[in-house]
Amino acid sequence: MCGIFGIIGNHSNFKKDITSLAKSASRRGKDSSGILINNNAYAILTADYDIRKLIKKIHFKNINMILGIGRLITNGNNDNQPYKKNKIIVFHNGIVLNDKELFLKEKLLRNNNIDTEIIAALAEKYLDKNNIENTIKTILSKCEGMISSAICFTELGKLVLFTNNGSLYYAEKKGLKYFSSEAYHLKKIGCINIEKVIKNFKIIDIPKCKREKIEENNFSIKRRHLLPEKKYSKFEKNLLNYTKPILVRCTKCLLPHTMPFIKFDSNGVCNYCLNYDKKNKPRNILELKKIVKKFKNGNNNDCIVPFSGGRDSSFGLHLIVKELELNPITYTYDWGMTSDIGRKNISLMCSKLGIENIIVAADIKKKRENIKKNVEAWLKNPHLGMISLFTAGDKHFYQFVEDIKKETGINLNIWGSSPYEITHFKSGYLGIKPDFFSKGVYSRGVLKQLNYQYLRFKQMFKNPYYLNSSLWDTILGEYYRSIKSKSFYHYIFDYWKWDEEEIEKVLVEKYDWILAEDTKTSWRIGDGTASFYNYIYYTVAGFTEHDTFRSNQIREGVISRDQGLKLIEKDNIPRYESINEYFDLIGVDFEYAIKTINKIPKLWYQNPR
Repeated sequence: MCGIFGIIGNHSNFKKDITSLAKSASRRGKDSSGILINNNAYAILTADYDIRKLIKKIHFKNINMILGIGRLITNGNNDNQPYKKNKIIVFHNGIVLNDKELFLKEKLLRNNNIDTEIIAALAEKYLDKNNIENTIKTILSKCEGMISSAICFTELGKLVLFTNNGSLYYAEKKGLKYFSSEAYHLKKIGCINIEKVIKNFKIIDIPKCKREKIEENNFSIKRRHLLPEKKYSKFEKNLLNYTKPILVRCTKCLLPHTMPFIKFDSNGVCNYCLNYDKKNKPRNILELKKIVKKFKNGNNNDCIVPFSGGRDSSFGLHLIVKELELNPITYTYDWGMTSDIGRKNISLMCSKLGIENIIVAADIKKKRENIKKNVEAWLKNPHLGMISLFTAGDKHFYQFVEDIKKETGINLNIWGSSPYEITHFKSGYLGIKPDFFSKGVYSRGVLKQLNYQYLRFKQMFKNPYYLNSSLWDTILGEYYRSIKSKSFYHYIFDYWKWDEEEIEKVLVEKYDWILAEDTKTSWRIGDGTASFYNYIYYTVAGFTEHDTFRSNQIREGVISRDQGLKLIEKDNIPRYESINEYFDLIGVDFEYAIKTINKIPKLWYQNPR
């Protein structure tokens, strides 16, 4: 998941244009960067910081080619791009999902952990000097996952641009040749004849490498890994609390006596059931087809699909392409807590459907530092109503979708949110009474937000460790999520009945969708935070968001109460591997955190009636 770009040729405004392209690529990935330049000889520069900083090390005099990458690290902590194998140099945006299998099957020697290496290795093994297109076709036929790539065959003097999902554009300007991961990057610097590369390979003449070796300069410094090291221990796993809580549950749904603001009638039925308004009652899909018809734009993109790689957004994308027959662009906001499975499923779905993916990557290091500060503040004085701060950093998702709409000129956006995801208890523990008639997952509106933030700040002043550098990021994210007006928003499950069995069957059978190994549920596996906060809720309150989800299914009549009870027994099993990786990413000590949580007084010990 990266931003790649390049200019081939000589021009007086070379520096201005490349600086603009580098800035655009930076939005797609700030974790590391790389550059390939030619000014009578080839040289590679790499660093473990933002491409905008690395570009300042370039002396632009006499340069006739420069290619670059702003990288979001998805694998290969210690590796970087461009990847060089002899005199083949690869820039790659995407994730190759079967790189391990291919190295074994093709009997190729592996030197690094980065998935891009397999592209270079296959390019070398199957190089057809007389027909480079055959080489590229072989790479695409063997690799699974999203690939948008620029390969320099420096001995042959050829640069090849290719993509299997459309996240690569070619253009021209004053005799120069340009490329970038997004059309808007090229449009804003005045390029013309902008075209998506997906239908054809672009083969561009570049200077031939005249020297025996290509100069390499690495400006990286030692830093903490951005990917989990996945070092598991039996000792840590045994620290987790697997005790089954003692609860009094609603006789109709699964909600327990520890649910905020819950009341039971004489029959033991809770007020959440008594006031429930059915939500999974979709309108006719023909209505949505009529709405989207005016947005259809021939062979051009006509819809933005916010895409997390999770279960519902993945199935939603399937419906948008196959049922609505739209030609969408997916948009992903990676704030540093998108799980490895989530990223892989994004790569999988976009490659199989041939869908462009625009990714906006936050400053991952900074976001995780913010999470760490809030988790450590919470551990000093635990309060269930403040757990939502752990995920406050992802709310900028709503900010950038509006930017993407403006940049692409596409107004229509369709979301894949499930109607069952309403979780009143998260704000309930803060003191907010449930709004039983709200149709959305989140409470929207200025007055509701003012009350929400007022209650939050009351807790913050009781625990001043919350008053840290993450505060502004949190407030801004809430503004974009809950207050800023939105237009042309539609939800696919307002028109298509949400059916868990159908969703899982389609995703697994049609797309080989990837499931987690440490849980039986397919929900929330793309979210790197869910396993941790659900462990807290389960340990202290005796239930999780899975209980509310299954309760909604029971109220809708799609599963029985007995089925729901059996499902949450599996859903609520603590996910050690995911929790371990969460602490590794944010830099919090596993033992300290879990022991602190386990000591919190249990709400389920209290008298339920």
